[in-house]
Amino acid sequence: HESHASQNSLETEDLARFAVQDHNNKEHALLEFVRVVKAKEQVGAGTLHHLTIEAIDAGKKKLFEAKVWVKPWMGFKEVQEFKHAGECEKLIC
Repeated sequence: HESHASQNSLETEDLARFAVQDHNNKEHALLEFVRVVKAKEQVGAGTLHHLTIEAIDAGKKKLFEAKVWVKPWMGFKEVQEFKHAGECEKLIC
């Protein structure tokens, strides 16, 4: 479901920053987190957070989609997917 209320929450921002840092570590990249554009949650065996993240890559704002799986009762947090989703359009970013 859409989680508009939590889109700008500290927890959502922390997950987005975690996803960007994980990507940077794995890909030896230097993305700089800007903000969460959109957030959805899928609840099952834990919560799968679908995040659309605005980040700066080599001086240009770009959009990325990330999936972060969280099981708080186990202290588990893992980036399932992180991919480029397009350049920022003036109306979006």
